[in-house]
Amino acid sequence: MDLEARKIAFVQEFLRLQNEEILSGLEKLMRKRKAELIDKNFKPMTMEDYNSEIDQAMEDSKNGRMIKASDLKAKIQKWG
Repeated sequence: MDLEARKIAFVQEFLRLQNEEILSGLEKLMRKRKAELIDKNFKPMTMEDYNSEIDQAMEDSKNGRMIKASDLKAKIQKWG
């Protein structure tokens, strides 16, 4: 069974659930597994990358390539 078929079968079974305890367990397992995957794939930035990011930010600032936080917040609020 391919991934898409497995997801559909899982969702169908999930929608038939009537047990709060099983639902809570699945939610907890999913949150835990997602956090584990994020931790596993997280790679700290090297000092070279860090300094490069700072240099780029300083260059952007000098050349006016910035957005005010208040403008960005207003733009994000329009998304919802």
